[in-house]
Amino acid sequence: MKKFASLVLLFLIGISLFAQDRITGKNFATRSDVMARHGMVCTSQPLATQIGIDILKKGGSAVDAAIAANAALGLMEPTGSGMGGDLFAIVWDAKTKKLYGLNASGRSPKALTLAIFKEKGLKKIPPFGPLPVTVPGCVDGWFSLHERFGKLPMKDILEPTIQYAEEGFPVTEIIGYYFGRSVEYFSKKFPNVTETYMSDGEPPYKGKVFRNPMLASTYREIAQGGRDAFYKGRIAHVIADFIQEQGGYLSYEDLAAHHSQWVEPVSVNYRGYDVWELPPNGQGIAALQMLQVLKGYDIASMGFGSADHIHYFTEAKKLAFEDRAKYYADMDFANVPVKTLISEKYAAERRKLIRPDRAGKYSAGEISQGETVYLTAADDEGNMVSLIQSNYRGMGSGMVPPGLGFMLQDRGQLFNLEEGHANTYEPGKRPFHTIIPAFVTKDGKPYMSFGVMGGDFQPQGHVQILMNIIDFGMGLQEAGDAPRISHDGSTSPTGTPADGTGQISLESGFGYEAIRTLMQRGHRVGFENGIYGGYQAIMYDAKNDVYYGASESRKDGEAIGY
Repeated sequence: MKKFASLVLLFLIGISLFAQDRITGKNFATRSDVMARHGMVCTSQPLATQIGIDILKKGGSAVDAAIAANAALGLMEPTGSGMGGDLFAIVWDAKTKKLYGLNASGRSPKALTLAIFKEKGLKKIPPFGPLPVTVPGCVDGWFSLHERFGKLPMKDILEPTIQYAEEGFPVTEIIGYYFGRSVEYFSKKFPNVTETYMSDGEPPYKGKVFRNPMLASTYREIAQGGRDAFYKGRIAHVIADFIQEQGGYLSYEDLAAHHSQWVEPVSVNYRGYDVWELPPNGQGIAALQMLQVLKGYDIASMGFGSADHIHYFTEAKKLAFEDRAKYYADMDFANVPVKTLISEKYAAERRKLIRPDRAGKYSAGEISQGETVYLTAADDEGNMVSLIQSNYRGMGSGMVPPGLGFMLQDRGQLFNLEEGHANTYEPGKRPFHTIIPAFVTKDGKPYMSFGVMGGDFQPQGHVQILMNIIDFGMGLQEAGDAPRISHDGSTSPTGTPADGTGQISLESGFGYEAIRTLMQRGHRVGFENGIYGGYQAIMYDAKNDVYYGASESRKDGEAIGY
């Protein structure tokens, strides 16, 4: 009883501390929307945002700015990104007035088979080391985007980051926190980590000037030699040789054969707004499934933070995630019933399973047949790009090829090692992916480019941002600042079964009466720290021809316009 009373007291203290006492807007808002007419860039690191703006001012496109900002984040926030990882993007092209989707995720090694995992006695792919390493798709993603939508030479796009890598920059607070945790761990287990990320025998910390001349050299090499310098040149040989020396299977041939894929984004209409995501191997359509279920309820009348708001959101998430575990996978290997999964008819059937008074446990429907960085940019011509990029699990696999200045991703951990699943491991297959960019159009015109990084939280974050704006009438920054809901414990695409009805985790700012009602309905409620993702968004006000920008208050970054 004392523990419960202490929990309530701490929670109420958290609520009082959360208030901002602003003269306008919601009490939880941290700052106003950023507004500008000519261009906007939003990232999780201020210097990266400024680099993107500088590129726009030099005549670069929104895609040029996004590539430049992403390259900068690979240097400045390697705890969530880097050229050793994968990339996804949705681009609004003002000339053709159309959305384009890019899947720049890499594939598993051709020489690594399911039988090898069984021989090693593994039931899950380990999170670190050489075995979860898949082909890094980021660099090819940059060049694919640039070839289609770029304006400035790639050397001009990468040069600002090269200078920062050589001269150094002060590490920001949140990134410094994750740097300390990750680098200290990896440096004790894997080679080349200390040489790449440490100086004076310690990890980078808040305010310390960090340099990475090896990364600067690698950037120069690809700026001059193009994507082939990474996938078919010296860099590819260094990566492959190192992974195989460490006992892995990624080969030069795997890298040389890599290619990104242009895909058609898919959408659902949520109360007059068309919400766009990319089809699997990512989890974007989980957000669309949730929205289809939720639009059957009058969310606005429930009120933000009410027990009903949290309850129906959570139940919609649980339904979508069971389907996610069963059906989502690389569509070159699995017949994913995307059209059915995001249809109104299917949502109506699934909605019938939800009880208004009780937390439910669900199975996938029967159909015939998690750290990251997110950024967004918009330019003076009306082009907008929604881009997300990650190494998975923060910095990645721990595998740092010698002399290159970056860590390789561990996305392969998200394969299932049980036979017969859509996401079962196969050579040359793309794993299930958590990172998802999003876009919203209204009446066929661009409305919002946005994303919320953070593993399994991402579809949940997308839906909450849209509910906050569309149902609860919040502004762009308010929608990101509002306290968040995260549910975990659903069945995983890697084969982990559901943990009963799971647990709802809530940030400070939700009232105790709502929490008490949720517990009475059978929900487990907890209070976790640091699991609620990172949001960036740009909204276009067509009436006034103005961009609005918002950035995640839980991260180090900012939105800048001009």
